[in-house]
Formats: sequence, C-alpha cells, structure tokens
Amino acid sequence: MCLPCLTAIIMSLIELPWGLRSCYTLLGTVELSALIEVKYESEASKYWDTFYKIHKNKFFKDRNWLLREFPEILPVGQKTEEKVKELSWNHVKINAESFFSKMHCPTMPEEKNHYKESSGSSDGQSKAGSDFSKLDSEEYRERPLKTELFPGSNAAFRILEVGCGAGNSVFPILNTLQNVPEFFLYCCDFASGAVELVKSHASYRAAQCCAFVHDVCDHGLPYPFPDGTLDVILLVFVLSSIHPDRMQGVINRLSKLLKPGGMLLFRDYGRYDKTQLRFKRGHCLSENFYVRGDGTRAYFFTKGEVHNMFCKAGLDEKQNLVDRRLQVNRKKKVKMHRVWVQGKFQKPLHLTQKSSNLVFSVLSHE
Repeated sequence: MCLPCLTAIIMSLIELPWGLRSCYTLLGTVELSALIEVKYESEASKYWDTFYKIHKNKFFKDRNWLLREFPEILPVGQKTEEKVKELSWNHVKINAESFFSKMHCPTMPEEKNHYKESSGSSDGQSKAGSDFSKLDSEEYRERPLKTELFPGSNAAFRILEVGCGAGNSVFPILNTLQNVPEFFLYCCDFASGAVELVKSHASYRAAQCCAFVHDVCDHGLPYPFPDGTLDVILLVFVLSSIHPDRMQGVINRLSKLLKPGGMLLFRDYGRYDKTQLRFKRGHCLSENFYVRGDGTRAYFFTKGEVHNMFCKAGLDEKQNLVDRRLQVNRKKKVKMHRVWVQGKFQKPLHLTQKSSNLVFSVLSHE
C-alpha cells in the first residue's frame, strides 16, 4: 500500500470511536534515527529556552483549575484566608545544616471531564528505611527547625512546582495564598529564560517564592532545601517532555524531597490525545514519544504506566484516572478529543517492610 493511502486511512481513524484508535500505533512505527534522538536529548534546554524567548508568557493560559483538581495545594484543614498552623512534620534532618548553610536561592494545557476512569491505591517507597525511621523518631520531631538553613525554612507548608515555565501555575497559587505567611512556594525550570520570566513578573514575591534554574534529570544537582521538607510537589505537563528512560529516576529523586505524608500531584498527556494523533511522519522519536516542530518533545502516558512509575518510587496511589474530554471549536467547526492522565501519590508516613524491600531493590538497580 502506498504511503499517501496509509496516511489517509490513519487520519480517518481520528473520527472513529475511542476503542478503534489503537490502530494509530501504525504511524508510531516510523521512528527517527538514534542520532537525531540524541540531539534532541542533549539540546533539550536550548529548545525550551528558544520557546520562551519567542512566546514569553503569552503561550499558555494560567491554570486557574489547579485548586479545583488539586485541593491538596491548600494547607491541610485550612481555608485560604486563615493562617496556616504548624504541621506535625515541620522538622528537617539536622545533618543538612552543614550543606545547606552554604546554599541560597539563586538570583538570577484543560477543563472538567465527561467521564473518568480511576483505580485504587497501592503500596511502595523512595530511599532506604533508615531515613524515614529517623524522621519518625522523637529525636528529630522534637528539634526545632533551623530558620537560617534555607529559603522558606520558617514556613509551615512548602510546595515545589517542577517545570514552572512562565509561571502559569505559580501565580494562581501565589495569588490564592498571598495572605498565608507560613506558606512557601519553590518553582524550578531548566530553561533559564522561563525562570527569568517568573522572577520579573509583577506578582512574584521573594518572601513567599523561590524560583531557580534546575535540571531534574541531573540527580547530582542540589536543591535549595533539604530532602524531606516538602508538603506538595506539582508535576503538571512536565514528565512528558523527559526521555522515557529517565522518567523513573526523576520520580525517585522527587519522592525523597517529600515529607512523610506529602503529596505528589501529577497531570500529563494521555495515550491517543489529539496532540498525538496529529503528529505527522518523521516526528516519532520512539514508541509514544514525539518531537514537535520547535524541538520540544512529548510522551503520551497510559494509566498503568503512571501507576508503575510512582509506586516503584515508593509512593502510595491515592488517585489515578484518565480524563477524556470533547472540546469543540464552533468557529472552525473542529472537534478535539483530549486525553489526560491525572494522579495523586502520597509518601507513606511509615516505611513498611514490604516498602523497604521494594525500594532497596529499585535503588540497587539504579
């Protein structure tokens, strides 16, 4: 069969029911060479820097839906206008003092679903059990927080957004929690241009926010705060831009930043989202992993893949659903079937023997 005919058949599948779209994987077999894939991997930050130089903060809309989908962003048991009370895990490992005394803060897409598929919870954990037993011991829980150690160290509730871009999540959060002084938001991106956009924004407040350049794939890079200090990590439309071979290592590292009981909130592209269906020949880097015309990349997840990655990192699954929506552009008379995967994963309060064995096995193979 000639290529134009095959392409026509594949594109016609876009109008077929969801269950028949698996035939689209035929297009995914046309992959770019390994040499090209290495180029996009090594120059990933350059492509995103160029993206933000061109679009600045005009490309993405502010994610005002965040608090609706992820109420965990709000301090536990508090309304947004109330003062945040001290949380029981507002303590860090004291041995971080010698390292973080030298650290400082560097200066330098979506609506509600028609139906969702969800799954239950599961077990797992991130580093060796000794770290958590220390955090859970009376010795560590009774020691006061050393406020001079790191930015936001006097906060009672800390959030990290990974891949903050131009601040489309940062500023809705800051504006909502602006009257909550014990709240602190960290945000990072490996595109320095994006971080500069955040820091130059009129709503950026250094008293409540620390924006810094960071590559989450480089596990040797330090964060401006110790492990085990975050209440919430936001990972929204970020993991899909990372090479599939590096995703597990990123999640493993992020899980170590959470306090026991802390939440990692995830949302990203789902398998056969309209964005995937629209990729043309020559844009497939590997199975379900594509490169856009501007050099940025996107992976399209299944619910099972998300479950496996986060549970291998030792996090308990609290939510894992497929969010499908039909968007209609009435002016252009175009229908768009959107698919996203959304999940909430919690770091266990106590490390079980089962979790300890799982984590030890995962880390020993890193």
